[in-house]
Amino acid sequence: MKHEETLAPKRSFGRAPGMIAASIALATAVAGPAAAQSNDRRQWIAPGARTTEDPRRIPLKPEHAAGRDIVLHGGRFFDAVSARVRPATIVLRGNRVLAVLPPEAHEWAADAEVIELGGKTVMPGLIDMHVHLTYPDGDTPIDEQASEGAGVLRGVRNLRWMLESGFTSVRDLNGVSNAPYLLAEWSAEDSIAAPRVFTAGHIITGTGGHATERPVSPSHGPDYAWERDGADAWRGAVRQTFKQGASVIKLASHFSPDEVAAAIDEAHRLGLKVTCDCETIYIKMAVDAGIDMIEHPLPRTDATIADMARRKVASVPTLQVYQNVLDRSGGFYGSTSRRFTMTAQGDFDMFKKMKAAGIVMGVGTDTIGDANKMVPNVYIAELKWFVKGGYSIPQALQAATLTNANLLDMGDKLGSIEPGKLADIVVVDGQPDMNLDDLGHIDMVIKDGVPMVRGGQIVTPRHVPAPLLKPSPPADVR
Repeated sequence: MKHEETLAPKRSFGRAPGMIAASIALATAVAGPAAAQSNDRRQWIAPGARTTEDPRRIPLKPEHAAGRDIVLHGGRFFDAVSARVRPATIVLRGNRVLAVLPPEAHEWAADAEVIELGGKTVMPGLIDMHVHLTYPDGDTPIDEQASEGAGVLRGVRNLRWMLESGFTSVRDLNGVSNAPYLLAEWSAEDSIAAPRVFTAGHIITGTGGHATERPVSPSHGPDYAWERDGADAWRGAVRQTFKQGASVIKLASHFSPDEVAAAIDEAHRLGLKVTCDCETIYIKMAVDAGIDMIEHPLPRTDATIADMARRKVASVPTLQVYQNVLDRSGGFYGSTSRRFTMTAQGDFDMFKKMKAAGIVMGVGTDTIGDANKMVPNVYIAELKWFVKGGYSIPQALQAATLTNANLLDMGDKLGSIEPGKLADIVVVDGQPDMNLDDLGHIDMVIKDGVPMVRGGQIVTPRHVPAPLLKPSPPADVR
């Protein structure tokens, strides 16, 4: 179906100033499209209560919004809910979307900062569902590959590249030591220029499983992945990653049915989603155990695909990263967790089978090591795989934003520009709903209501010094 820019169908998206506060309360109170876990604790959190902006939803003290409203005026608005474009004005207050107004409306505070977009496209911030922020790259000395400090520094650099490329959220699916958890904490506090980081911290796998195979190297060993044997040990590993700050759990083959079932059960009790880097028989085990999603286009039977669809297990196919492997090495060799033949056509056929089965698919790149230097090209390429596989360009952008937010279990807060949602917004100098390459022209990025990229460049808000407790020097000093 051809996509056309349109002003219709008309709907009530304008709000008078007196109604805006009520709209925020309603949007906050009503559960969003994100699927709730069977043991979700959110029913015990009061509507509108402040919590951490991650799936754990840890209660925080109330905080009052500060600063002037921001108005994005004169832009093409990509509505991720309908996957359509229309002219609109976006009003932000604090870290939230205050209103989405028709272009002729001028209902905002007199002191608001009005930013004229001149026909540029305003859309929700991009989300990458599979990154590795802290892995070593070709410039990393061998003796620093397992260094937590070096991992943090690489992560800060990679996050900056991602932010200026239009990403306002990323899901980090393992890294070195405590580095991923630290980056998630600092990003959540807006202490570094970075997208939001939702991290798994460590992979959990059986002895000799994925990312732990011989020959062991600093980047494929205990600093990056935890080898555990037995259901109780797998349950304990989930608890340990949760304790350190994980907001998602990542499992990897190999494992036994009781191990994967114990890990998924424990994660769901804690309110976290679980994803799996697994293949062949292990995908079936994970699906039978209640997994939430499967990473990669790795082999599985048609019966398992049907089970994924029936049980509503999602997929993050990451086609481009494997195309990079094929382009560079001709195949995946020397790994005991990749004991199958890989081809570009085979990977794409798996994608098409999953789409035909109605499996929900999110957009992730598995960006790791030197691939971070390819941002955003690797992500744009992944979206083009989606289009080649039958998505329209607007549907691919919808997958990159709202679908990804739902898979993060954050659909009530992220993924679309709606009153009450977090103000994570990008402005594109172009029409990405018609040409995906225009995503390479990011003009502005607003994360958590704060403009962090202007004119394509990172901008860091000036530090506000804390006052002294008392005047200095004291008046009685002579």
